[in-house]
Order: sequence, then structure tokens, then C-alpha cells
Amino acid sequence: MDKRIGFIGAGQMAEALARGFIAKGVCRAEHVFATDPVQDRKEVFRSFSTNPVDGNIEVVQSADVIFIAVKPQYVSVVLREVRPYLEDRHTIVSIAAGITLQSLKARDAAGDGVRLVRVMPNTPCLVGETAAAMCLGGKADDGDAELVRRLFDSVGKIYRVDEKLLSAVTGLSGSGPAYVFLMIEALADGGVRSGLPRDIANQLAAQTVLGSAKMVLQTGKHCGALKDMTCSPAGTTIAGIHELERAGTRAAFMNAVLAATQRADELAKMA
Repeated sequence: MDKRIGFIGAGQMAEALARGFIAKGVCRAEHVFATDPVQDRKEVFRSFSTNPVDGNIEVVQSADVIFIAVKPQYVSVVLREVRPYLEDRHTIVSIAAGITLQSLKARDAAGDGVRLVRVMPNTPCLVGETAAAMCLGGKADDGDAELVRRLFDSVGKIYRVDEKLLSAVTGLSGSGPAYVFLMIEALADGGVRSGLPRDIANQLAAQTVLGSAKMVLQTGKHCGALKDMTCSPAGTTIAGIHELERAGTRAAFMNAVLAATQRADELAKMA
């Protein structure tokens, strides 16, 4: 890829994206530019041979794809500052939670004549396994979508959706890692309760979730079918499944996604 990548905001998510892009060869380190008000974060970017710069405008002047990776309350401030320097070659990618395309293209932000892509990533981006979704706005077209897809495929998976579905994405994959961490912790606690040492229980629980997820992705089989493959008649697994159903575990996960989705809708209206 011959595009130069810029980050306005050089926090952990920006760092994970930059490292992933470079590691997978979709861009070269010398083609990555970043700025942040915290000097230590700029030094982190310098440590893997990218180009920390002094300000937002310099990022825009140096790069073609601009990631807006600041806290949501600062997005419009940043876009208002750099707006006079935006050109047709620029694609603006916002990863700020709850900031709608309408807010991004407002008169006091980037404006309507800019290529805008809104992305909802999640924290497994930090280990190269994000589950993300994007939607397009402004002058963005299929070429911009393909550009963003190539970038994010280097750090996980990304899917294109209508913006009205991004709150559901937030409720599922955005908040989902916390649900999975809770599940891993609970599985490990069960192992400890059954006599396993804590460190072994934690590793077994985490590896079990990792392996199970790979089976879903690689086999393409329905989760119910994979569950049935694991349950032998009158066996240990179906006994455990019975207890999970008795506790309403399935409904609890569904309700968690719905609650997070509703909260994301509320926050989007407040932005």
C-alpha cells in the first residue's frame, strides 16, 4: 500500500493499529505519522521507527489516511483545527466511540466534502484480533471501504454495516470482550473450586475459549452443532449445559448485548 497513515491521538489503540499495519506489511514504518499531547506516547511511536510530529496539522499534511483516535469530546475540536488543510486525497477514519457521521461532517467539524469512515473496533486489536465494523459518510466510496478493510484485516476482521447498526456492533463486539473475560474468570473459578491451581485454571479456561472460537470461525458450523458434537448422552458436558440453561445463561448474554446497544444509542444522541 502506497498510502501514508496518520494518527491524531497516539494512545494504545492507535499504537496497536500502527504496529499491526507495519507487522503485516500493509505500510512501512516511515510512512506512519502520529501526534499526541503526551510526549511519552510520541516516544512510543518513535521506538518502532514511525514519525512522531508536533501537531495535528502536520499529521494531515504528511499523511493520506488520517485516524482520529482522540477522546470523543475532542473530535470536533481536532477536525475544526485541521479542516482548512484537508484535501480530496484524504480519508478520515474516526475510531471515537459514539461520534456519528453527522457529527463528523457538521459545519463545526470536518464538513460534508470529506471522505469519512466511522469504525467501531474493540480491544483485542491490541493483540491483532479485532472484531470491527465500519460505515461510510461524506464523499467516501467503495475505494475508501476497501482501503480501510485492507488496513483492519491486518489486525483482525472488519465488516461494513449501515450506521444504524453500529450501536448493535458496540453492544456485541465492542463490549463483548468484557463478557468473555467474565466468562473466562468464571470458568477458572469453577476449576479452582474443583481443585485446580489458579494459574493452570486460568490458562485452561483462556485456551478453551480461544480453541472454541477458532472452531466456529474455521469450520463454519453452527454453534449449536458444535455444542452437540461435544455433548455425549448422559455425559459430563450435557450435565453442565443443563446447569447453564437452568441459570438462564443464554438469556443473560443476550440481555447484556441489548443493554449495551441501548446505552450506545443513548450516548450517540448525547454526542
